Amino acid sequence: MAETTGRVVLVTGANRGIGRAIAERFVAQGDRVATIYRSGDLPDGVFGVHGDMTSTEQVDEAFSRIEAELGPVEVLVANAGITKDQLLMRMSDDEFESVLDVNLGGTFRCVRRASKGMIKARFGRIVMISSVIGLYGGPGQANYAASKAGLVGLARSITREIGARGITANVVAPGFIETAMTAALPEDTQKKYKASIPAARFAQPEEVAAAVAFLASNESGYISGAVVPVDGGLGMGH
Repeated sequence: MAETTGRVVLVTGANRGIGRAIAERFVAQGDRVATIYRSGDLPDGVFGVHGDMTSTEQVDEAFSRIEAELGPVEVLVANAGITKDQLLMRMSDDEFESVLDVNLGGTFRCVRRASKGMIKARFGRIVMISSVIGLYGGPGQANYAASKAGLVGLARSITREIGARGITANVVAPGFIETAMTAALPEDTQKKYKASIPAARFAQPEEVAAAVAFLASNESGYISGAVVPVDGGLGMGH
């Protein structure tokens, strides 16, 4: 069994928001952390490789560079994602397909590549970052919701296929998170959103990172195919 710390952890999209907080958490634990990202700066201690989640060739090349630098990936946190919100009747094929290709297809490409080393090592932790919207739905977010809901089926299929090899695959579904985006919302809008959340507040990115860190730990070895909401009770698991 892999050590709890000092592992090779890949967090996609670690340049900002939730992904950044997750990467910082693993660095603080003493893990060797890498990311595949498009742009921006990275937290200290994170080895970064530029790559496009929609390109199998770029994903595979990024993994090869990370393996050469740090070693085989033992923990994969599939966090990278995009949004292109639009009302259903106005949503173009490209707006639908591009979101699915990054959020769901990109996760698939990373999991497929990471699974090779995990199967060989007979150990692996796969954590996919979904959203309460994937379970709850959201107006103007048919593409995003579909992509995030698809992660649940992906994680459960992986669990049934390679769960006997010491590999777990789980989903974390964050709700409203305290970010620059939510901070920019009008005060009345923030109050309206918070009124719908039993916890009556937005989450800190570090609270999502804590759930991810647990699912990546040795202690979570008998948890697989699960969806863990970090939403203050907003979705109640739906």
